[in-house]
Amino acid sequence: MIGSGGVGGFYGLKLVQAGHDVTFVARGAHLRAMQETGLHIENDLGNNVSAKVKATDDILSLDRPDLIIVAVKMWDLEDIARDLRKIAGPNTAVLSLQNGVIKDYVLRREFGKENVIGGVGYVATSIGRPGVIKQVGALQRIKLGEYDGQKRARTEELVRSFADAGVEATLSDNIARVLWEKYVFLVGLSSMTCLTHLTIGPIRESEGSRGVLRSVIAEGVLVGRAHGVSLPEDYAGQCMELVDNLPYTMTSSMFHDMEKGNRLELPWLGGGVVSLAREVDVPVPVNTLITNALSPYVNGHAKA
Repeated sequence: MIGSGGVGGFYGLKLVQAGHDVTFVARGAHLRAMQETGLHIENDLGNNVSAKVKATDDILSLDRPDLIIVAVKMWDLEDIARDLRKIAGPNTAVLSLQNGVIKDYVLRREFGKENVIGGVGYVATSIGRPGVIKQVGALQRIKLGEYDGQKRARTEELVRSFADAGVEATLSDNIARVLWEKYVFLVGLSSMTCLTHLTIGPIRESEGSRGVLRSVIAEGVLVGRAHGVSLPEDYAGQCMELVDNLPYTMTSSMFHDMEKGNRLELPWLGGGVVSLAREVDVPVPVNTLITNALSPYVNGHAKA
């Protein structure tokens, strides 16, 4: 498990629960706590999980794993992918649970299309303190699939493993569409919460900001369709129905990063839409405007 934060730590510990031999790659105080006292999931509903785990900060100490799961921030992916290539065997599969869709373009270029499994995680987690993953709510879902739509033993086994550990796991025959569906929604949520410094509640209640949110998503849908992804034409409308059912106080992980003065994944979220749009000559004026407006925050120099 490359990256042991909220997402990587959660899903990795679930695989440990299912009886798999998992090595976690982490750093700093979180790594030390994992090595000394194990890894723990604390859930606000009381469904806590703990286990002793293997953890290291040295990727190159790993050797020809069956599966590499990547859950680092996107700005680390290019460098880490090159290191991972050094430890991968000819049959090593690679699965990214990172945000967005650009992640798999990078991994497929590095490892070959046939070795990359598509995946999307749905869970509300973060590092509560070193060695502890905090989970909010009961949602724990994952969707996996091969990019060619075929069923293979490796993905079927992985789905069973997550299901055995209590995760709602499903196999998709169109994982590209699943990834883009989450991507365009996440771009809308992250862009608008960061731009307005508000939760989703006031954003959806104001006619003006609601319209901008829908436009952000609609532009992403056009880009995805231009790239050959079978997104429904009315998917932006479907997303707005989902928006209306979100908790009033919900924001986004990028919003939390901006509040803390951390680096942002903007170049791979809203900025990713702009880059991918350029490849297929699709105009995305709203995403371009918001990406430019948020650019002072990208490197974490300015605090919200």
